[in-house]
Amino acid sequence: MSSYQELVQQRDELNQKIEAARKSAIADAVAKARALVAEFDLTVQDVFPSGRKGRAKSTAGIKVAPKYRDPATGQTWTGRGKAPKWIDGKDRTQFLIA
Repeated sequence: MSSYQELVQQRDELNQKIEAARKSAIADAVAKARALVAEFDLTVQDVFPSGRKGRAKSTAGIKVAPKYRDPATGQTWTGRGKAPKWIDGKDRTQFLIA
């Protein structure tokens, strides 16, 4: 059985070998990527698109016109979120803003 000090030394040597192998693999990957970019005349946008295409825009924070009005108080509600007490549980068609 190896002593603690021997195991620590082996770990350090192994970590150095791992780091060297990682750097070599990264260098190979970068060289391949550069060759492909040059071969196909790619741009940064080709390789790393912004990701905004095809995604729906967030509606958070966008002001919306009111859809309902309380005739007694003049309070309005957009129809989003929790319904106010003056319209909750009632037929909403009578409160629609024309």
